[in-house]
Amino acid sequence: MTGALREEADKDLALARQVGEVLSQRGWTLATAESCTGGGMAALITEIPGCSHWFDRAWVTYSNHSKVTLLGVPEALIEAFGAVSEPVVCAMVEGALKFSRADIVVAVSGVAGPGGGTAHKPVGTVCLAWGERQGGVRTDTFWFPGDRQAIRAAAIARGLLGVWEWASKPALA
Repeated sequence: MTGALREEADKDLALARQVGEVLSQRGWTLATAESCTGGGMAALITEIPGCSHWFDRAWVTYSNHSKVTLLGVPEALIEAFGAVSEPVVCAMVEGALKFSRADIVVAVSGVAGPGGGTAHKPVGTVCLAWGERQGGVRTDTFWFPGDRQAIRAAAIARGLLGVWEWASKPALA
């Protein structure tokens, strides 16, 4: 691993540790529902000793069929909007909350390349969603530059950053 890649990996691991700290402070657990990242968020999280106190589970739902059968994403959503869409990642979050004990979920679907992109959804398009058991889901679409590895790494980092941002908000009284 080159020096730049090692530095980036260290930053991502530090971010995952920060996520664990804020979740632990709140007494929350996390689940991930991943497509284009192939379980990369979960793999990063499970590098951290003791993460079982704040990490519940993960789904790798790479195929459309797995999104439907494992997370309950309606086929009609995938047909209408495509797997890489905010409605689909929102449904992934909702399914992960339904089928876990997690307090917060992050879901991701994207076009990591090198093929598979279209004019409407070019390579680098990544949809992320975050949701909390107590209510509320937030979605966002990003375009990350680079090759497959860079796109996946950026999606993992942005997904975890979103969890940290959500869990760092002051609790409502």
